[in-house]
Amino acid sequence: MTQPKSRVKIAGEETLSNGWTRLSSYLLDYIDRKGATHRLKREVYHRTPAACILLYDPRRDLVVLVRQFRLAVHLNGDPAWMIEVPAGLLDDDHPETAIRREAMEETGYRLREARFLFKSYTSPGAVTEVVHFFAALIDIADRVAEGGGLDEEHEDIEVLEIPLDEAAAMIETGEIFDAKTIMLLQWALLNRANLTA
Repeated sequence: MTQPKSRVKIAGEETLSNGWTRLSSYLLDYIDRKGATHRLKREVYHRTPAACILLYDPRRDLVVLVRQFRLAVHLNGDPAWMIEVPAGLLDDDHPETAIRREAMEETGYRLREARFLFKSYTSPGAVTEVVHFFAALIDIADRVAEGGGLDEEHEDIEVLEIPLDEAAAMIETGEIFDAKTIMLLQWALLNRANLTA
């Protein structure tokens, strides 16, 4: 599918905050489909690329997930200790290198193979972050460390082993409401017959 020639011109940018990540306000001139130009103001949160992974044990038919505190969810009044797939920022690494590191840090599982599935912008209206999605088959013998995250980063991560069907049901009950986790669990359900060690 061909993209239309550029209909957007950045007219100005102002940094609103530059802490853990940069928040910018933009003025842009946008030409709509009818040819009219509009001056728009948008704010963008500049997040670096990330990766996430579904760890699936076909012998036990379970997934390895993590539970950790999320401030934004807490501020919204939802249960802030979220159940998620292991994930993390790339930190200038290749996506597969980064997700191998994150899986080990968070769960203690050493990956034999990591299969790239797809990439996605999970909040493209205001966040630049693109997430690389992976899946890996694991076995109990692959757990070579405790996991739980890095002490120096004050991570407090609980490792969970949940049967795949139970994890899928937790989406419907609202116990799992993280987008990347829902996407990977749905992928696993669709592909379970082909997920063998």
